[in-house]
Amino acid sequence: MNDKTLDCSDIDQYIGKPMQPGRTRDPVANNDIRRWAQGMHYPNRLHYDDDFALESRYGRLVAPQSFPVATDDGHGAAPACVGSIPNSHLIFGGDEWWFHGPRIFAGDLVRNERVPFDYVVKDTKFAGPTCFQRGDNVYYNAQGDKIATQRSTSIRYRADLAREMGSLTATEDPVWTRAEIEELEARKFEYVQTLHDLGHGKRWWDDISVGDALPVRIFGPHSIASFTTEWRAYLFTIWGSMHRRTDLDLEALGFSKDMAGHENDPVMERINPELTDGAYFGPSRGHLFPEWARTIGMPRAYGYGASMGAWIIDYFAGWAGEWGRVVHCNSAYRGPAFSGDITLMTATVIDKRVDDQGRNIVQVDCKMASQLGTVMATAKGEIELPKK
Repeated sequence: MNDKTLDCSDIDQYIGKPMQPGRTRDPVANNDIRRWAQGMHYPNRLHYDDDFALESRYGRLVAPQSFPVATDDGHGAAPACVGSIPNSHLIFGGDEWWFHGPRIFAGDLVRNERVPFDYVVKDTKFAGPTCFQRGDNVYYNAQGDKIATQRSTSIRYRADLAREMGSLTATEDPVWTRAEIEELEARKFEYVQTLHDLGHGKRWWDDISVGDALPVRIFGPHSIASFTTEWRAYLFTIWGSMHRRTDLDLEALGFSKDMAGHENDPVMERINPELTDGAYFGPSRGHLFPEWARTIGMPRAYGYGASMGAWIIDYFAGWAGEWGRVVHCNSAYRGPAFSGDITLMTATVIDKRVDDQGRNIVQVDCKMASQLGTVMATAKGEIELPKK
């Protein structure tokens, strides 16, 4: 391989073939749902407040629509990163979700099927030749009802080329004054109040107009502490929580030995679990340790792509209220949340229609950006709302 190539030939043997799942050992518990809502910074009382949930249409706590990804052992990205690409690293590139109707409650045992879908190599300003690889996760409950389908995209690149091209040079966290933090907290609470104002009420499809804006949602300033809170909300990061995959070889995926570690290793988990959960060792530590982030071409600690996808789905679902639901969401990630930055989410209604299934659908266009205006993600969502 010369200095500017990316060898993706090994991926071909996996495309279209079901792969080994990584599944939770135990049924979902209410505290798993609460931990997820808290980790995703989503203060919707349907998902953590028993008294409020008891009076809802569900009569009990219900998991956010974003929750299925928490039941997988790799953010849903596993089928999007099979095959060896020597000397590579990867970041999440996007998620497309289809929600089929059933919701997740305490007591449900969620299963998934995973199939690598396709890949394409493109030249990018970030790292030269870059592989955009996709794979599907289909989530089911114990009754065999299909909950959701997730098509993830991973972006696989050579970290040495990313560093060489200077796309992401080492930087320090921006500094926020106390007054600026207080202003941000006030703005964040304005969004929370929109959830409270809707309560158990219905957002009627009839009352929505093209051009309507969703409330602004703000996260941050992000920190290693907030990223860690997100990480621990994913069930697979809990010791012993999963039937771990036995076919995962991080070095074969291109990670150097010192970077690969023993993340998700079922044998090492029994010996020394701190080496396996991704917070302290393995590729995922790049999120929480700036030194390792810079090793893979990131400027400093950075957030999780799957969390960004969850923020978007929760944003749409929170606006829809308990009587509405997200039926489809397609998100493209351009760059992660970095420590010290904030994330601002905005969205606008761009269409409303009755679809071929007779559902009253509102389509929204969403943008996620930093305080500097750098676009981190874009998304389009289709939301079903009740009709008067």
